[in-house]
Amino acid sequence: MSSLPKEHPKGSIKEMAVIALPMVVSCGCDTVMIFTDRLFLSKLGPEQMNAAMGGGLTVFMMMSFFIGIIGYATALVAQYLGAGRREKCAVVLAQALLLALLAYVPILFCRPLAHALFSFMGVSSAQMTPQKLYFDILLLGTIISLERVCLASFFSGIGRTGIVMTASCTAMFINLVLNYILIYGKCGFPALGIAGSAYGTILGGLSGLLVLAGGLFTKKNIVEFGLKTAFRFDRDVMSRLLRFGTPTGLEMFLNIMAFNAMVLIFHSRGLVTATAATIVLNWDLVSFVPLIGIEVGVISLVGRYMGAGDPDNAHRATMAGFKIGLMYSAVILVLFFCFPAYLVKIFQPAASGEVFAAAAPLAIDMVRLASIYVLVEAMFVVFIGALRGAGDTFWAMAISVSLHWIMVGILFVLLRVMGVSPLVGWSAVVFLFFVFSFIAFFRYHSGKWRKIKVVDCPSTVISPDGLNEPPALS
Repeated sequence: MSSLPKEHPKGSIKEMAVIALPMVVSCGCDTVMIFTDRLFLSKLGPEQMNAAMGGGLTVFMMMSFFIGIIGYATALVAQYLGAGRREKCAVVLAQALLLALLAYVPILFCRPLAHALFSFMGVSSAQMTPQKLYFDILLLGTIISLERVCLASFFSGIGRTGIVMTASCTAMFINLVLNYILIYGKCGFPALGIAGSAYGTILGGLSGLLVLAGGLFTKKNIVEFGLKTAFRFDRDVMSRLLRFGTPTGLEMFLNIMAFNAMVLIFHSRGLVTATAATIVLNWDLVSFVPLIGIEVGVISLVGRYMGAGDPDNAHRATMAGFKIGLMYSAVILVLFFCFPAYLVKIFQPAASGEVFAAAAPLAIDMVRLASIYVLVEAMFVVFIGALRGAGDTFWAMAISVSLHWIMVGILFVLLRVMGVSPLVGWSAVVFLFFVFSFIAFFRYHSGKWRKIKVVDCPSTVISPDGLNEPPALS
């Protein structure tokens, strides 16, 4: 039984939309969760909002290496599906779940290192206490996030992204309700402030995990993917997941570490700069994270076509994803350029304060500057996703990691050594993103990804539209 409707032409925008748009909605829900957490906390004061960003990013950094590895299950599942080896798809899931369990212990042991990082980067004393509290609570819930990534990657790989969207919408709804109740002390509950935000986030993630688990163990999936015999250690599949997923995991870890360092560099310039940067990066999250949904769609379709020995349709799918990404980014460009003052004002605290008043003009200028690079965000995400889906993970890692750490170095020199305006430092970040987006495009355009073989194809495979056909020669 095919995972995609047969009426959609191969590599078309319609075919891409079937997979990508539910993932855009899913990532959008995750964005809303993070955004509203910080928005609710901003009403308590800028220190609480800044602490949520610093603490939350650091938790994600602790998980990012393992998320990158287990998240490569999307591409590996898609490749096995394209090669007509459906029984291996659930085996990939089993290896990812095992890795997630093994990762939990070392993540917990990294807690003292994170606290030391906060002190090293010079986080203000008013922000430090709530930041440590938020970080400590979220760290305990990382196992929920890791297992959720495993299940979401499986469904994304087989093209059934609707269940991922449903899980994310459920998590978002639970998170919003619980955060409102627990942060402000509604419905008879005590006002827990930033601790309530952390608890609401964990419980929201748990609800999403339960939805995915319920969607996995259906009679259809048990029969179609052989779930009864899949949950076992498979040395060959595990080695493939580690071989191709480790560069992705290393890339994600280094990138999130770099991004976290950039945030802490801005925060080290005092509460005014920290508040302005937090507001801008919250809106940058709105522009960027939904593009990850498009990237997942590209990874899934490119991986499936490459598994079927069809690089030409993999290319068509990539360009379809690029077109969808450009349409989304065009909307964000208009929003950022035309309404920056309104976007900043949303984060104004309930009680007027000097910090927000001083930060608002800087934040407005930074949001307007961010509108310049939103279109190339689509280029970067889509072509990096195509390289990953095809198995060219080393070059995807090299390009992405180089971008982020060069940004850290330049930002450190500009803000901490030379003491220039934060707006100048933000301008340098925008310029570098432009440069590396075109580097990603040129690597993809070289066509070397077409020759990479991730899984072995049998003589007859199941094509992505569900029809039996011999693999194309490349």
